[in-house]
Amino acid sequence: MHYELEGQKIWVAGSQGMVGSAVVRRLEREGCKILVTTRAELDLSDQSAVFDWLNLKRPDAIVLAAAKVGGILANNDHPAEFLHDNLVIETNIIHGAHITGVDRLLFLGSSCIYPKLAKQPIVEEALLTGALEPTNEWYAIAKIAGIKMCEAYRRQYGRDYISAMPTNLYGPGDNFDLKSSHVLPALIRKAHEAKLAGAESLTIWGTGSPMREFLHVDDCADALVFLLKTYSDDMHINVGSGSDLSIYDLTRLVCSAVGFVGNIEKDETKPDGTPRKLMSAERLRALGWSPQISLEDGIHSTYQWYLDNAR
Repeated sequence: MHYELEGQKIWVAGSQGMVGSAVVRRLEREGCKILVTTRAELDLSDQSAVFDWLNLKRPDAIVLAAAKVGGILANNDHPAEFLHDNLVIETNIIHGAHITGVDRLLFLGSSCIYPKLAKQPIVEEALLTGALEPTNEWYAIAKIAGIKMCEAYRRQYGRDYISAMPTNLYGPGDNFDLKSSHVLPALIRKAHEAKLAGAESLTIWGTGSPMREFLHVDDCADALVFLLKTYSDDMHINVGSGSDLSIYDLTRLVCSAVGFVGNIEKDETKPDGTPRKLMSAERLRALGWSPQISLEDGIHSTYQWYLDNAR
């Protein structure tokens, strides 16, 4: 299929977030009208407000990038909020899109939807074949519900709603708060602060052995726009780099980019999370898309963005 974006009105829900803002930047090259909303302008948890806004603005397509997100600590401490808030946002926008006649929607999930012990690399068909990672199952369950909503609205109403599962993302606009951030931005901040303090060491959670995959958010945005134009199927589709590395090796890359030369210590009283989480990139590669930004280059540019903006 080919969905023409030029001249269309595209609402990027969650445009203030890291992923949403990257999608907005990428869509600016497509000749479409981009609709954005701030939290002050539209409360996505308010069903009637979302329905009224959709009825007024009548977008042709929606990229649903809005979500409550956070790392292991935030998920552990606030399970009810991660489950409730994400379910409410998804249901309001997906059902609202249907009742106001929006026929094209792209929902963003997360790699945490897959079973903790899924066979690696994780293919899309692994969904719902095993137990989830307990530290983020609340967020995962909400995201699985969003995937299934898109599938259900395709089947029952013929809506062209699709889902994409990004891997661990990083880049400009990331969250560097140590209490709620994901691992890569947290490491950038910790390494930077350790360098400024002249510390002899930097401590990471767990053993450092878990394997993780990372994708620059601008590559992710490019993939999402590609899928919005070309993909139509019940099956959700993975969006990843296709390669992974250990948290310890990631820490070494970050320290090198930041210029921290101290030791890397491990706090093995803290949880590791899922042992490995590498998603298969075969389905997306077969469609003709592949990433362009290397992890080393991406970390360097993200650290520069942190220096220029986040502090």
